Amino acid sequence: MDSYDLDRFRGVFTALVTPFKSGAIDHASFDALVERQLAAGIAGLVPVGTTGEAASLSDAEADDLIRRTARSAAGRAFVVAGAGSNSSASTVDKVRRAEAAGADALLVVTPYYNKPTQAGLLRHYAMVAEATALPIMLYSVPGRCGIEIAAETCAILRERHGNIVAIKEAGGSVDRVTRIRRLCGTDFVIHSGDDALTIPFLSTGAVGVTSVVSNIAPVEMVAMVRAWHDGDWRGALALHDQIAELTDSMFLEANPGPVKAALAFAGLAGSEVRAPMAEMDPGNLQRLAEIIDRFRQNGNLFQEMR
Repeated sequence: MDSYDLDRFRGVFTALVTPFKSGAIDHASFDALVERQLAAGIAGLVPVGTTGEAASLSDAEADDLIRRTARSAAGRAFVVAGAGSNSSASTVDKVRRAEAAGADALLVVTPYYNKPTQAGLLRHYAMVAEATALPIMLYSVPGRCGIEIAAETCAILRERHGNIVAIKEAGGSVDRVTRIRRLCGTDFVIHSGDDALTIPFLSTGAVGVTSVVSNIAPVEMVAMVRAWHDGDWRGALALHDQIAELTDSMFLEANPGPVKAALAFAGLAGSEVRAPMAEMDPGNLQRLAEIIDRFRQNGNLFQEMR
């Protein structure tokens, strides 16, 4: 692990949406969204993850998005490409393709649907780690995958594989941060996988967040996490409170429906999603529109959207 600069994982990483237009990727909107993130001072970009509808992308589309992100972010932000699936062989292929496309690191979700045991996860991640020299961020999200990476399993993986250096923890439990740190050591990187839990996670030892809401509010998320790292806890909490309603609204329905709708309301990208996802329920859409409108008019928030 000493050969990796783990400070590169510090801060806000945006789980990028993939804009579509008439079924195809809207490259112009994607590039503009990436540039907006970089201008806001985002530390990292995560293309082709859950928020990017990775499961609905072809390999060629995923490669292109990673390549475009890496090209735009070069020297400006760390690129952690999504590279997981529910097949170990397919995951290894995705890992190699992401590395070839220019990713700086890899985000590898637990296999979904299969529900492997912890022994199965050890086998899966060993295959992944041996396929690449890039640093790997584990991704535990039991709400989507049906399984959790046990803290003990994290510790074994960290010990056996020098390039497994981090975890995106999206199980909703702050207690998990302490347990993972205790078993894996304080130099094992932890990211919050839930925007609403960013401050609680940072307070117990996480160093960053892989964020959905930063697609729409990158300036505010960067300011909040920087304030925390700078010791301005009151300022960080004030920003947390200011964006709490917006953060909650990103999950009125399954991600990325709401964040894509929010970007459309802001005139930043279209709201189109790929099947099996569907456009938001009209009632939820109206509620989201009202929230976005309030934030547009609220103090210094969303100044670049006015």
